Amino acid sequence: MEKEVKFSLVFRDMWQSAGKYQPRVDQLVKIAPAIIRMGCFDRVETNGGGFEQVNLLYGENPNKSVREWTKPFHEAGIQTHMLDRALNGLRMSPVPKDVRKLFYVVKKAQGTDITRIFCGLNDTRNVIPSIQYAKEAGMIAQASLCITHSPIHTVEYYVNLAKTFIEAGADEICLKDMAGIGRPVSLGKIVAGIKALKKDVVIQYHSHAGPGFCMASILEVAKAGCDYIDTAMSPLAWGTGHADIIAVQEMLKDAGFKVKEINMEAYMEARTLIKEMYDDFLGYYIPKLNHINNSLLVKPGLPGGMMGSLMTDLEDNLKSLNKWKVKNNQPELTTDQLLVKLFDEVAYVWPKVGYPCLVTPFSQYVKNLALMNVIQMEKGKERWSMIADNIWDMILGKSGQLPGPVAQELVDMAKAEGREFETNDPQSYYPDKLEDFKKEMQENGWELGEDNEELFELAMHPEQYRAYKSGKAKADFEKDLAERKAKKNQTAPPNPSKGGELPSCITVTVGGVNYEVKIAYGIPSNSPVNGENNNLLPLKGEVGRGSEGTDLLAPLEGKFYLVKDNSETPKKVGDSIQEGDVLGYIEAMKTFNAIRADKAGTITAILVNSGDSVEEDDPIFKIA
Repeated sequence: MEKEVKFSLVFRDMWQSAGKYQPRVDQLVKIAPAIIRMGCFDRVETNGGGFEQVNLLYGENPNKSVREWTKPFHEAGIQTHMLDRALNGLRMSPVPKDVRKLFYVVKKAQGTDITRIFCGLNDTRNVIPSIQYAKEAGMIAQASLCITHSPIHTVEYYVNLAKTFIEAGADEICLKDMAGIGRPVSLGKIVAGIKALKKDVVIQYHSHAGPGFCMASILEVAKAGCDYIDTAMSPLAWGTGHADIIAVQEMLKDAGFKVKEINMEAYMEARTLIKEMYDDFLGYYIPKLNHINNSLLVKPGLPGGMMGSLMTDLEDNLKSLNKWKVKNNQPELTTDQLLVKLFDEVAYVWPKVGYPCLVTPFSQYVKNLALMNVIQMEKGKERWSMIADNIWDMILGKSGQLPGPVAQELVDMAKAEGREFETNDPQSYYPDKLEDFKKEMQENGWELGEDNEELFELAMHPEQYRAYKSGKAKADFEKDLAERKAKKNQTAPPNPSKGGELPSCITVTVGGVNYEVKIAYGIPSNSPVNGENNNLLPLKGEVGRGSEGTDLLAPLEGKFYLVKDNSETPKKVGDSIQEGDVLGYIEAMKTFNAIRADKAGTITAILVNSGDSVEEDDPIFKIA
């Protein structure tokens, strides 16, 4: 009898691996019938980590999106699955226990069948509670083995890990080859080893195409007994994404496996709709390099799901670094030069921080640490001179046990800064908070939502949810999109010496609303981010410009926040501070970097609002 292999369309990850944003709910509902008519998918990845945060970022309610998006697949008998970051839930940082429990109740009620639970450290203390919470809520608990290639991550290591998850009640196992650097033969041995433990356990394989191993890996795991293969479709297949369903289906059919046929008319319809989404606004956040396979990724092992946002963010990092280089009479770097330096530094940093699997959030932590090292060293500063607190949490074991030892130089740094290594259960550092969030909703007059889904959204993504409710998220997104459209559509400005006239502004239409984008030429590098020449929205609130004192400058580019969560008390004008005190944070590359006082004194002015974008060396506080 032919062995049957079934397919999943990783629709969420297709977009996340390409760029920064996901489609709107109206676009999702429109494409669902075509995906169903393709007839080849038994599963569709509809939501999960990253999906809901980006909905909030452009002002859309993710709960409404998930409910409407999963509904047509249920009616068609297709299972839906989501990505779940275990201790971190749907976000980058750890989640209180009571919020984690509510997470599964809400997602099951909204129509998600399967949760793919993973921890980038493969720490069973983070994964096993999520297996239990998911099963209690009636979901299928799929426990992931985060695949990477190192001296520690052997076939035996992974088979033993799967055994632990199965014994803890996992319904299924996923080989999550998030960077696509798992070696094909080894992956086949892992699948065979798991099937030898429990023949009927369902195994699903997820891989990214970037480094070039994925087709060989898919064939090997299928031969070893894998049940489901994750696939993508054009125009978002390959590159930093995943193998295209057509190629995978044809390869497995030729190898003698039983596979479902593809309705090509429906495929072309879905492909056209994806292209329409791309052209509408999503393409403005998808760098061209993400369409290209790149075997350079074999060395750093960065995951495809992160490469979409990485390449978008790298444009801003490069711009900021080159601005500093111009100011200091140094030659500018190209994107390729910065990328190679980053990849080399990731390969250097990774073993030093204990070989965490490079998947969210640890891929971002290692990449951010490497990028910060590169930027600091390019400026003549020391490696390790800027390490964000959440990166320290990973190094110190607060997020879970690292697979390997931490380098002695980092151990010495931690000791010098009074930091201690942790061995407790990671959840113990993050106490219950649901009642606090419920109180906040009641005080604001916000509805808790069907099945407490709005309460869950605030508790899971506090800053993004507040920005969504205030309208700031939508305004910021539409401003950014308007500027991107203006930049793309702007032709070379006329030359005044030849009688041409430089335009002072252009009008861009986004979502039926006209935005006037002002254009300034020759803006000095120290121009404030919120000056009238380059902001569509007025600065809100008095921030004390012109007060006495010495400027404290932003150490890097990003978004400024006075606090990183509601457990902290924000600093205010008039507060006395000591050298080294944390005054606020800059969120850059999905991590919060502490801004510390460089001297004792009194805050006489806070020069930017919480949530504002700042550039490196922008003044943000005045200290007298």
